[in-house]
Amino acid sequence: MYQPETYAASLLFMVISMLCWGSWANTLKLCPGYRFQLFYWDYVIGLIGGAIFWGSTLGSFGSTGMPIYAEMMNAGHTHIILAVAGGVIFNIANLLLVTAIDIAGLAVAFPIGIGLALVVGAAGNYLVSPKGNPLLLFGGIALVVAAIVLDAAAYRLRESSRRAMSRRGIVISLISGLTMGAFYPFVSKSMTGQSALGPYAALAFFVLGVALCAIPVNYLLMRVPLDGSAPAAMRGYAGAPAAWHLWGVLGGMIWCTGAVLNFAAAHAHLVGPAVSYSIGQGATMISACWGVFIWCEFSAAPFRAKKLLAWMFVFFVCGLTAIALAPIFA
Repeated sequence: MYQPETYAASLLFMVISMLCWGSWANTLKLCPGYRFQLFYWDYVIGLIGGAIFWGSTLGSFGSTGMPIYAEMMNAGHTHIILAVAGGVIFNIANLLLVTAIDIAGLAVAFPIGIGLALVVGAAGNYLVSPKGNPLLLFGGIALVVAAIVLDAAAYRLRESSRRAMSRRGIVISLISGLTMGAFYPFVSKSMTGQSALGPYAALAFFVLGVALCAIPVNYLLMRVPLDGSAPAAMRGYAGAPAAWHLWGVLGGMIWCTGAVLNFAAAHAHLVGPAVSYSIGQGATMISACWGVFIWCEFSAAPFRAKKLLAWMFVFFVCGLTAIALAPIFA
């Protein structure tokens, strides 16, 4: 399989991962009128297709370790279970995130949800594999926490006339973030130790966990939507335009591409999973930029909300910079 062998290559993988993780949700925004629960079925199909594609390409050619399919056959059962469990946890978190995007928009759901996930995940991954300068790593995390608070305050000001929906969007984003931050340590652990999985095999079992979990959980959300809307029916999926299905599949493939590059960077042991995950979760800034500058989600917000949003960007950039420097000054 292919594995980055320099810090520069690993950093490139992490930056592309950040761009992918921060951009995939645009495919949901490009399907106006498509219920997110129905969109999610296409998204999962895209994840499966992405895992097969990258496993059959980068996972099968290279000078490191075994090809993906041989590795899957020789992996320990515990490592497989850990990767599948990571996928189950991620699926629950991601469904909550998509719900929050539907309620509050990209510029709110990602900074709050994924920002909190960064804090939880980075701390958890550092405990699993303590690599990088802890002062820079945790100092950066503290700045990200401040950015989350600023973004939540800006959103509350924007939704001053809809307090109930504002509170719901923030609460769902927070629950999503706490859950999202818990999945990566499982994946990291599945790639550690004897008979461990490589990044491409870990992704395959991770996606299996997502797919298995999506069937009951997404169906439940179809019947009992968290945004208070009417239940979604599968006939809406069958009757959706082909373009919407394509956008959903593309969204899953984009996220999957970010995941495989992030897992590969973490597995390279040049930066460690805490830093790899944290830089990947810089997706928060990418998605916030999409929401603010492209989708204009704060165009009608009061000036004070926009000012808080500007400071949110400053704190996030400073925090992510500190995290990126952590492995260099270890």
